Amino acid sequence: MTAPKPQAVDEATDPDVDLHLPDQRRLSWRAQAPIVAVVALGGAIGASARYGASLLWPAATGAFPWTTLWINAVGCAVIGVFMVVITDVWAAHRLVRPFFGTGVLGGFTTFSTYAVDIQKLVDSGHARTGLLYLAATLLAALAAVWLAVTVTRRVLAWRQG
Repeated sequence: MTAPKPQAVDEATDPDVDLHLPDQRRLSWRAQAPIVAVVALGGAIGASARYGASLLWPAATGAFPWTTLWINAVGCAVIGVFMVVITDVWAAHRLVRPFFGTGVLGGFTTFSTYAVDIQKLVDSGHARTGLLYLAATLLAALAAVWLAVTVTRRVLAWRQG
């Protein structure tokens, strides 16, 4: 039995590239540059929004990091709505998903800060709070994306039907 031959990437619609496939490694910089640019621009916007939220609602040392938890939950909910809309409803331009999904929402949500917050809580003697935060953020993020996808699909079905 032979392995199936990898299919070439459609550069116009698929921003995800598997570099293990020779056909996909040959994508030119000219084809990739717009994707890199919109991800960078979106990331700057999302990270700036997250930073602004952390300035508006800072967490005290040793306190539960509510701002980061809410940022991650809201970002996950928005990605749930966004993915349903661009996959089920709207034939979006090829740069919309990398700009908004990967860039803006990737920059806005912050699982690296989540990990640092846990470490800071544990190091400052607040291990229970750190463990609670670890579990609460994970559950909130998963629940937010599931709920957003479910509600969005139901609303769309109701509107169509």
